[in-house]
Amino acid sequence: MTETTNPRAVVLLSGGLDSSTVLGLAVRSGLEATALSFRYGQRHTVELERAAQIAAHFGAAHRVVDINIGSFGGSALTDEGLAVPQEATPDGVIPPTYVPGRNTVFIAVGLSLAEAIDAGSLHLGITAVDYSGYPDCRPDYLAAYQTLADLATVAGREGRGARLVAPLLEMSKVDIVRTALEVGVPVHLTWSCYSGGSEPCGLCDSCRIRDEALLSAGHPELMTRVGRGRLGV
Repeated sequence: MTETTNPRAVVLLSGGLDSSTVLGLAVRSGLEATALSFRYGQRHTVELERAAQIAAHFGAAHRVVDINIGSFGGSALTDEGLAVPQEATPDGVIPPTYVPGRNTVFIAVGLSLAEAIDAGSLHLGITAVDYSGYPDCRPDYLAAYQTLADLATVAGREGRGARLVAPLLEMSKVDIVRTALEVGVPVHLTWSCYSGGSEPCGLCDSCRIRDEALLSAGHPELMTRVGRGRLGV
């Protein structure tokens, strides 16, 4: 797609470290950002409270859309009958925390909002390096979705549709932590845990990857309590 100078942007914001970093990057680059979050039937709705706080921190508008794909089941993030794994997931295995079609649905809604408010870009916190192997966090998926986006909207057909921007796609989690701190993300407010407790579990894949990156980046004080104990900090 042709590059755009349109300053409006939509940023998918879960309240986690990655998407908060993407919002910080967008704001630092001078974009007029609207953060978009979803109440999708997830067990950890604390993330929506954190998303609101992070959007306010960056002075971004914040919208929350209800779209209960969690009612379909099929994921430990939405089905209380499925346990969130508390052991590291083996390489090549997609864990039960994968939510069927989640990013596909979220990006579609984000593109709808982007066209409605005439935004030139849609920013995503997906990464293909230190992640859980989800199929909708990979470069080929993103490229295919951009092709669809260009064909699916009036704006796209006219050559002014939203560009899908994934600045963290090739970053390691350690690099994401460093970038988050550089752009002023209040890391202590972000919520990445897959479990639905009152504090991060420190054991799920998301907590493990995050804690290890924070330790490697030299910020053990931002780790979960359990993670500090687990890693001997």
